[in-house]
Amino acid sequence: MKLKYILIITLVVSMFSVNAQLLQDKESFTHQDTLRGSITPERDWWDLTYYHLDVEVQPDDKFISGKNFIQYKVLKPHQVLQIDLQAPMEITSVLQNGKELQVKHDGNAHFITLTKDQYIGDLNSIEVYYKGNPREAKRAPWDGGFSWKKDKNGNHFIATSNQGLGASVWWPNKDHMYDEVDSMLISVTHPKGLTNVSNGRLRALVENDNNNTVTSHWFVNNPINNYGVNVNIGDYANFSEVYDGEKGKLDMDYWVLKHNLEKAKIHFKDAPKMMKAFEHWFGPYPFYEDSFKLVEVPYLGMEHQSSVTYGNKYMNGYLGTDLSRTGWGLKFDFIIIHEAGHEWFANNITNKDIADMWIHEGFTAYSENLFLDYYYGKEASADYVIGTRANIQNDKPLIGLYDVNHEGSSDMYYKGANMLHTLRQLIEDDEEWRQILRGLNSEFYHQTVTTKQIEDYLSEQTGIDLTEFFNQYLRTTKIPTLEYSIKNGQLKYHWTEIVEGFDMPIQIEIGKATEWLFPKAHWQTKNLKADDIKIDRDFYVRSKRL
Repeated sequence: MKLKYILIITLVVSMFSVNAQLLQDKESFTHQDTLRGSITPERDWWDLTYYHLDVEVQPDDKFISGKNFIQYKVLKPHQVLQIDLQAPMEITSVLQNGKELQVKHDGNAHFITLTKDQYIGDLNSIEVYYKGNPREAKRAPWDGGFSWKKDKNGNHFIATSNQGLGASVWWPNKDHMYDEVDSMLISVTHPKGLTNVSNGRLRALVENDNNNTVTSHWFVNNPINNYGVNVNIGDYANFSEVYDGEKGKLDMDYWVLKHNLEKAKIHFKDAPKMMKAFEHWFGPYPFYEDSFKLVEVPYLGMEHQSSVTYGNKYMNGYLGTDLSRTGWGLKFDFIIIHEAGHEWFANNITNKDIADMWIHEGFTAYSENLFLDYYYGKEASADYVIGTRANIQNDKPLIGLYDVNHEGSSDMYYKGANMLHTLRQLIEDDEEWRQILRGLNSEFYHQTVTTKQIEDYLSEQTGIDLTEFFNQYLRTTKIPTLEYSIKNGQLKYHWTEIVEGFDMPIQIEIGKATEWLFPKAHWQTKNLKADDIKIDRDFYVRSKRL
């Protein structure tokens, strides 16, 4: 392998979750980390029901202003409500029933004192007015914010990306993953001659002749996580198709820069292929009511719900590179497959705390090889996921620290995928495994979840107590190692580098035969008429012959 190619792979993998890495390196956490990452008393008492985000974008000044109408249900009596908005954005006023409310600012958290009594079951609302020059993305989507770019014809090309950093980098909201708004209207005003594409379906397009602007109104019918809300403004062309899916007719829309239209019509054929494979493995696309969109943006891409953003330069692989080094990664456009896979794992099933982000990235990285499995077979998919093991660093556990907005290791992608590939080997047949994956998306449909809920569900459905399995792969950096020796026709073997109680069975090859071993921490013996054994490559383990 050429050195240049190795360097490209290394760079790509290191970039995958730079925000996670920066956060992991922190040895202590601040008051602001707690306000952002925990379910504070000022968040806990109310449940989000509806947003109407109404924002004007002024590209020449890199300035935005507007308001967010926030409707909520009272869960228990309380008079102070927390809304998040990050500097240099500024809340200018907050109203309830037309009356201005007092706001106490504590960094990026803003505590609003309500004058109206809050009774359990009431449906109330506030309006938060705001303005400012939002943080400009330094290296979107990893170090995100607003991307203020120009296309090759000099037209404004603008997009938002804010996972990890937080949606409050550009609009005021309840910026914690645990509470998803039930539905949402997104109204975006910008100069005429450009088009805005946001989440959901376009309800109306209104020209404002008095100031040479246009306002698009996009409605999201389903619950949506806050980081999935996006604005994409450009000189767009649109084409579409209707996909005959499991729940009926699904509108699939594609918004690309006008000069890329013909190229996109060919390249985006991966999108219906993706939908067919993922509905097979994971169940129906979770947002039929809101359609599915691919939207070209000036950065690599992100999993914005029903508005998946795309910037992979119309190349297969990851910017033309195969992250698995096997050749299989060049059979599909990485961004289309990976980011769309998040519609099931991240947007349908969403982690309650970002510490459990492996649920998003582990399952979605695993979806890449299931796409290959569907079209090229089981061996091809195994080649791919096993090939990605070279990207695993085993630096930190996959689960981060709770209540401080702290992600786990970037290994959540390909260690997560290989953990799931290993788990698949413990299931009786592939159809059972497929039904388990589909069941996940049914059981936790449009929900926020914890790691424990996912663990418990998989243990129940597989009929295997997976406690130590998940403790091993999610909470430590140790890779199970099968130590063994063969002498005088006897195989001695046991697990090392394991958590207490880890006893995962493993398949081995003896000559042309396949057998199961059931190793534990203590030594066991088995009569063997062979000089060596071969560990099944589908298990993410190591072996050491003594």
